[in-house]
Amino acid sequence: MRSWQVQEAKAGFSQLLRDVAAEGPQLVTVRGKPKAVVISTDDYERLRSPKPNLVDFIRDSPFWDADLELERDPSASREVDL
Repeated sequence: MRSWQVQEAKAGFSQLLRDVAAEGPQLVTVRGKPKAVVISTDDYERLRSPKPNLVDFIRDSPFWDADLELERDPSASREVDL
């Protein structure tokens, strides 16, 4: 990720936007300290979109209604030294 001083970002805003589109997120610093990251609208929308939770993911699975026969291993558990 390229780093831009705030003065450089202001003066070259068009180039900053071109770099965001071509190279991805760009870091803007003030007095050498990171203050902001400029990202594309596509990246922003992807980050803002709601993420499915695990329950929804499992319910949306094509195997949700599959008739699976699951069996536990009947062997005794092993000894563990603690």
